[in-house]
Amino acid sequence: MSNSEQTISDRIQQKLDDLTRAERQLAHSILENYPASGLGPLTALAKDANVSAPTVARMVQKLGYKGYSEFQAELREELKAKAKDPIAKHDAWAEGVPSEHMLNRFTDAVIDNIRHTLGHIDPELFDLACSMVAAPKSRMYIVGGRITHTLAEYLFLHMQVIRPEVVHIQSTSNAWPHYLLDVKEGDVFVIFDMRRYENNTLKLAEMAHKKGAKLILFTDQWRSPIHRLADISFSSRIVVPSAWDSAASTLLLVETMISTVQNLCWGDTKDRAEELEKMFDQTRLFRKFT
Repeated sequence: MSNSEQTISDRIQQKLDDLTRAERQLAHSILENYPASGLGPLTALAKDANVSAPTVARMVQKLGYKGYSEFQAELREELKAKAKDPIAKHDAWAEGVPSEHMLNRFTDAVIDNIRHTLGHIDPELFDLACSMVAAPKSRMYIVGGRITHTLAEYLFLHMQVIRPEVVHIQSTSNAWPHYLLDVKEGDVFVIFDMRRYENNTLKLAEMAHKKGAKLILFTDQWRSPIHRLADISFSSRIVVPSAWDSAASTLLLVETMISTVQNLCWGDTKDRAEELEKMFDQTRLFRKFT
């Protein structure tokens, strides 16, 4: 599956309004454990969703597939892509190296990822997520994984200035359960979880959800298992001509969130930023040329 193609999840979400009640029930059942949910026999999928076998056949055709076997074949390809490690991903990419310079090829892939990502973002949901993050009465927790901790730290450093009560949890640390002691109902967790999804991050999300926290998830096109718990999920396209995935699309969403929340909180943010600058002056942390 190339990075320019839609996933089956994309197709289902785009077609939801055109499906019958039974087909929508089936669609939601597939998405609950996607993409593994459709890997068994057609009859098993129908039974799990409590619909008839003809309902499965009809919906598969509405998604653009000739039959259930073609639908399953694409699901298997998605599952392979979801589980690829860096070496396997590089080998798959190197089979057909274009002649253009890497700067152009990589940039083209990133731009395509950004366009596809933005095309699937609901502006109202994005605004709602920003409002949740800006809410002054709720504590904000930010969580990343082995690689995505860099995105989490980037968001954390900005949010520290923008608003009070911001906590950065490192899920790779054995001490992360300590942070959950003070979580209250209505607190907001921003969680980053990309493919090769991490067990620690999932367990943390489950425990935070159980305590009544609101979850905002940044994930990839295949979606972390945490999406089933999240109040709001943002899926970014991440595939580029590299052994590693790209964070560019996700970073764009993060920086847009920072800008939006800053505007929502500007009165308090301005005071906090001015106080921070005074402390920088006292510590002589930065050079001044005037």
